[in-house]
Amino acid sequence: MLSAIRQRAGELLPDLIAIRRHLHMHPELSYQEHGTSAFVQQKLTEWGIPFETGFADTGISAWINREEPGAVVVLRADMDALPIQELNEVDYASHNPGVMHACGHDVHTTCLLGALKILHELRGQIDHPIQAIFQPAEEKLPGGASLMIRDGVFGNPLPAAILGQHVYPELPAGQVGFRPGPYMASTDELYVTITGRGGHGARPQANIDPVLIASHLIVALQQAVSRWNDPQMPTVLTIGKIIGNGATNITPDSVYLEGTFRTFDETWRRQAHERILQLARGLVEGMGGKVDFRIEIGYPVVLNHVSLTQAARARAVEYLGAEYVVDLPMRTTAEDFAYYSQMMPGCFYRLGTASPDGRHTAALHNARFDVDEAAIATGAGLMAWLAIPARA
Repeated sequence: MLSAIRQRAGELLPDLIAIRRHLHMHPELSYQEHGTSAFVQQKLTEWGIPFETGFADTGISAWINREEPGAVVVLRADMDALPIQELNEVDYASHNPGVMHACGHDVHTTCLLGALKILHELRGQIDHPIQAIFQPAEEKLPGGASLMIRDGVFGNPLPAAILGQHVYPELPAGQVGFRPGPYMASTDELYVTITGRGGHGARPQANIDPVLIASHLIVALQQAVSRWNDPQMPTVLTIGKIIGNGATNITPDSVYLEGTFRTFDETWRRQAHERILQLARGLVEGMGGKVDFRIEIGYPVVLNHVSLTQAARARAVEYLGAEYVVDLPMRTTAEDFAYYSQMMPGCFYRLGTASPDGRHTAALHNARFDVDEAAIATGAGLMAWLAIPARA
């Protein structure tokens, strides 16, 4: 079956490139993927692949051999784009001003469609059910994965395994990467308003300066990383936005901050939240101000089930060759695939998309991000191959 999958992936590549380019030209933001969902449904209908809708508004669940006995294996792709103005000068550049597939979700959707077509053609040789989910809104809290779960996309008992892949411009097309265990960080959003008492900048004794307080708080919050956290546990606390609408001679009444907190351990994550809030209240009130500190809970840690991921890596070596399969480091970026991996054995791996000539190496979420489309054959074929024996 390996050779048949590899052959079909190569034969389907021109059609899959056309699908990817259509999706790339028509990107849609999180929770707005109506056209993308309709296009996916159209392809599934053309190919005779049964599917259901009604999950997270635009989400889709498709099936191969649904009536077969045995545990279900799930394949997943996300469909949403980002609020970025594309700068690539290509025929398939985004037609939607200010919206772009800068994170490769057009490739993810295309690869899953290709894998489904291959699996559908080979369904007589497959002895277990395979579910494929196309989800909205990976890029925006609360995350389409959580909403798909909320809307009952999975049956009872839960599937045996779920697999997802993500484009990776740090690897050349044709290569893939795996990491068992914790792979991607949890992500929480920090929203802070510090209120003082504004006034003339030349009379600080009459004011309660929220700019000064905010400066102390930003520095003090790094204790969460440098002194409260085990140095062996990767943790990031970054304040990325400060608004203090004063002037050279005006102390404002308030300062607003936004930031992110990320780590790889759920127990430490909860402890850190409590200590951050305690620190903020104590410091700000001690300097005479008031603080409204809100932590919006985001995605949990992406946990790659160890035995499932090791098995998937071994299967990738069979499909591609050992020289095309690499080990990945942990990443403090986040993914709502984490919701799936917290409830069932999961494997989230990377698909290389850089060209041999050095093109297509722009970072994810960059206005010039693009992929070597030869990677689509690798992505579709490998996903089909991994779905067949996938077990934890």
